[in-house]
Amino acid sequence: VQLVESGGGMVQPGGSLRLSCAASGFTFSSYDMSWVRQAPGKGPEWVSAINSGGGSTYYADSVKGRFTISRDNAKNTLYLQMNSLKPEDTALYYCARGWALEYWGQGTQVTVSS
Repeated sequence: VQLVESGGGMVQPGGSLRLSCAASGFTFSSYDMSWVRQAPGKGPEWVSAINSGGGSTYYADSVKGRFTISRDNAKNTLYLQMNSLKPEDTALYYCARGWALEYWGQGTQVTVSS
């Protein structure tokens, strides 16, 4: 199983970023997928999840209405569109397989700062 995140960077408050997660080594379309983040000095925080078919999505209250999770099963890729970013969204963002988060990628850094 390999999960490779990309798309992070530095952005001003109110800005947007789109994260991608390329999956390989398993049947991507058969698994629910999640995004998790970890801010400096804090524990991991679950952010969002999507079911295997992409028809059901779930969000933490902290990101609801600002972030959108999606997936392209033909491309084995998971996405996280992040809008209206806030400084408190600064974290290392990981994609993970399933609700149990049994496999994680290496993470992509998102920094929101003026």
